[in-house]
Amino acid sequence: MNSERIVFTKPSAIDGMAVNQLVAACPPLDTNSVYCNLLQASHFNETSVVASVEGGSMLGFVSGYIIPNQLDTLFIWQVAVSEKARGQGLAKKMLLSLLERTACAGVRYIETSITASNEGSWALFRRLADQLEAALEESVMFDKKDHFKGLHDTEHLVRIGPFFKKSEI
Repeated sequence: MNSERIVFTKPSAIDGMAVNQLVAACPPLDTNSVYCNLLQASHFNETSVVASVEGGSMLGFVSGYIIPNQLDTLFIWQVAVSEKARGQGLAKKMLLSLLERTACAGVRYIETSITASNEGSWALFRRLADQLEAALEESVMFDKKDHFKGLHDTEHLVRIGPFFKKSEI
């Protein structure tokens, strides 16, 4: 894979099934219905990105959306990287590609939620904050007891930013 060219594109509905299969192959990510992934790949394509081998298979997918009452904040819903592409910084490259695209829309913050045990996601978003030279703040978003009735671990809200000066937008 190292010698193959990776391209970053906006997803489309045709990518929905491949996204569903990729997410299913990336535990501990929560799987969604194919219909949900079709919506992510079509309705949210401006704030999502696909990484694939040029002319070939999907290696990664990031889904996100602009928070309706926080138009300068991109919420990252999921980051999925194929097992064959892990360990090469693809997740961070997808996020940076997406930030480059959304910066002109005024995005200056990223938010996401991460469970305490998801060490890979914590490392990814800490590296991203470091590269962007931006603060990383953490708080509880959805509590295991109050929101999940004990059936899912607490989701911690991670907020990074601001990472663009108004003059850079």
